[in-house]
Amino acid sequence: MYNIVERRRWFFLISALVIIPGIVAMIYSTINLPSHTPVRLSIDFVGGSLFALKFEEPASEDAIRDVLTGFNLDDPVIQQLGEASDNTWQVRTSFVSPEKAQEIQRALSEEVAPLDLGQSSIDTVAPSIGAEVTQAAVLAVVAVGVIILGFILLAFRQVPRAFRYGACAVVAMIHDVLVTMGVMSILGLLFGWEVDALFLTAMLTVVAFSVQDSIVIFDRIRENLPKRRSEPYETVVNRSILETIHRSLATQLNAVFIMVAILLFGGATIRQFIAILLIGLLSGTYSSIFTAVPLLVAWEKGELPFARRAA
Repeated sequence: MYNIVERRRWFFLISALVIIPGIVAMIYSTINLPSHTPVRLSIDFVGGSLFALKFEEPASEDAIRDVLTGFNLDDPVIQQLGEASDNTWQVRTSFVSPEKAQEIQRALSEEVAPLDLGQSSIDTVAPSIGAEVTQAAVLAVVAVGVIILGFILLAFRQVPRAFRYGACAVVAMIHDVLVTMGVMSILGLLFGWEVDALFLTAMLTVVAFSVQDSIVIFDRIRENLPKRRSEPYETVVNRSILETIHRSLATQLNAVFIMVAILLFGGATIRQFIAILLIGLLSGTYSSIFTAVPLLVAWEKGELPFARRAA
């Protein structure tokens, strides 16, 4: 029988090698980004105005910037989307009122090139609303962790040291959050990717999938412990992983195949969301099998620093 938990130190090392570059990127972003946050934030969180501009004729960045400067917008972020022949631009500025945004759109259409109003749009979010969204996002993730811990404590109340199961599931969840946030921070530095409301949706989905896999394995451990009292705890846990791993991998692979197809053939508007969701689900599958359960064994064997002190 292949022993997965016996190689737990290697799995912990792999997790560290993946997480540490992301943490470094988040620290760098916090120091250098204007928002002083670990990831680039969209207007959903910091407030501002976002113009999606589809010109009917070729336009230039300098011409767009000149128009915006005339409206006292001195530091807009102007980015061309797609191919040059698409004549599609994205402009992010500080918050402007809807009336002023309409005036800017008219000025761009008159002084730069005619706009295709059917494919152009303006999104504005007040800074106060962005701050409320940010606070709600943080509270949502914290609330999910507390609820998961409470649920596992209740479901595993008849298992000795039930708190450990809940704590290991939460650690696996934090592992997935750090991996996803780290990758997003790196992509933000390299390609300018920004965290928006869809990113929060992806994060909560990743957390749900990760915890589900962890609970499936933990439940099998709970079933096997009274049946195999003569076997060492490590052997029972390893047996439980092997009995459930096919279910976990089959479920996740189905989702992965679909997301890869959407990533390759779907529209550009959801590509970032699907990419982050795919990375998170891969991390969640890994952490459930190779982080949460091996951590449970390491805790039981007193290999963790605080566990040794308690002993």
